[in-house]
Amino acid sequence: MRKIISQEEIDKKKKKRQIFVGGLLILIMLLSTAGYAFTQFFGNNSNTNNEQVVYNGIQFTKQNNLWLATLQGVQLGFSYNPSETGNINSSMNLTINDYSQQPLYIYSEYPDAEPELYRNLDSFILRRQYACPEGESNCPSDFPVKTCQNNFIILKESNSTSITQQGKCVFIEGKPEDITKTIDGFLFHIFGVQ
Repeated sequence: MRKIISQEEIDKKKKKRQIFVGGLLILIMLLSTAGYAFTQFFGNNSNTNNEQVVYNGIQFTKQNNLWLATLQGVQLGFSYNPSETGNINSSMNLTINDYSQQPLYIYSEYPDAEPELYRNLDSFILRRQYACPEGESNCPSDFPVKTCQNNFIILKESNSTSITQQGKCVFIEGKPEDITKTIDGFLFHIFGVQ
């Protein structure tokens, strides 16, 4: 036989259960917040354990898989630091001033590597636009044709790594696994790091 329970006792049990569940939720929230704070303070925090490299008097700090440095008053991020890229063709005479507040045209066979250029040049250039080098047959029909009288960066696949300049054209060539490192070498050159 079941015991007869008054409405008052039912309400009392319900209130106890609500207080217990509410207290449990508050405890879980407090512990999760404390746990997060603990891991941020004592854990492997990328803001406290940064790798640093000084190259030609410029400090590069690795944070979130990018090497950060302040160049020309702007913080820029590179996939490689200058000691990892090696020196590039010293006969290039272009600097960041040649790109400053000018349109930049891009032709690329490496769309995955393009963000390396954009991340570091967009603060300086007027705008960027895809274009087709004069004489190139593998271009979309809606790309304008540009010559080496325009600031033009051409990323091409090649078995050998090279950076060459012809007028205002820069040809960055290499294997897929090396192209980002080669782009960083070019950027270090025009910023005067190398």
